[in-house]
Amino acid sequence: MTAYAIAHLREARPHPEVAEYIERITGTFEPYGGRFLVHGTQHEVREGEWPGHVVVIGFPGIGEARAWWESDAYQEIAPLRSRHIQGDIILVQGVPDGYDPAVTAKALRDALPS
Repeated sequence: MTAYAIAHLREARPHPEVAEYIERITGTFEPYGGRFLVHGTQHEVREGEWPGHVVVIGFPGIGEARAWWESDAYQEIAPLRSRHIQGDIILVQGVPDGYDPAVTAKALRDALPS
């Protein structure tokens, strides 16, 4: 089941270390089957606030996403970003093929007090 690394990165001033991070990151996730799905693109806020940028990297599964995050290659370059850009980063598993949100809604209704 596909998994994703999703980053909500705040605005930052340009810095040579950030450029180096961007140059090197692809080489850290490709061995785990990762690829950019969203990077360096504009977004439209339709509700609430979303200051900064969004990055999404897709992986074949959550195991590969975790292995990438914990890899020596990624941990070596992560400070190049984190020293200059604040953000929130999550790893999340996607839904399986055939996912039916009605099943989730039914479980929610069944959990409501009578």
